[in-house]
Amino acid sequence: MTQILIADDNKQITSILEEYAKKEGYSVTVVYDGTQVLEKFKNSNYDLLLLDVMMPKVDGFEVVREIRKTSDVPIIMITARGEDFEKIMGLDIGADDYIVKPFSPQEVMARSRAVLRRLSKDSIKDNKSILNISNLVINIDDYTVSIDNNNILLTKKELELLWTLASSAGKVFTRDSLLNSLWGYDYYGDTRTVDTHVKRLRAKLNEYKHESWDVKTIWAVGYKFEEIKNEE
Repeated sequence: MTQILIADDNKQITSILEEYAKKEGYSVTVVYDGTQVLEKFKNSNYDLLLLDVMMPKVDGFEVVREIRKTSDVPIIMITARGEDFEKIMGLDIGADDYIVKPFSPQEVMARSRAVLRRLSKDSIKDNKSILNISNLVINIDDYTVSIDNNNILLTKKELELLWTLASSAGKVFTRDSLLNSLWGYDYYGDTRTVDTHVKRLRAKLNEYKHESWDVKTIWAVGYKFEEIKNEE
């Protein structure tokens, strides 16, 4: 059974979300502050976290930072704050989606379904399980990436983004196509979500040399994975 952790200090909100999540057939754990989230997370295997930002003791942003040190579990942030810079910060530190209050519980469940659907490895439409491109190795079976045998810690979404681009090297993907294929047709975000994930992915890849390949921006269109041939 799919296990979801819901964290919000507003008990009315957690009660409503818990009710709707159980109707979806999920097993639900409810907590009310960031410390409880981290404690529960250490002792259980959750499939999805729904986190309020403004929680007591430890806020949602800090919770995400701590969890992303060891896990790529899908995280949806729920908050009353709607400013773009806070949405971008949430995505930058590793959240998969961002919902602004007030919201309908049906919307939250729709987004949850979209995120959980991406958990299936069947969403990667390729028969290969390992890509070897120069000094880059991507293993979709165990969700690992390495450059020159150095393991790169990517979130599930970052790895799927890299796999999608690298498995079709040279092909240009529009932001909309990446959004639809990796987040789902009913995802409520916008194309800035793709830009944010590419930015975070590049930052991690660029910690190591990769002179024979790169993730390129195609201005006003999208992105592609490019193999670079050195001219002698």
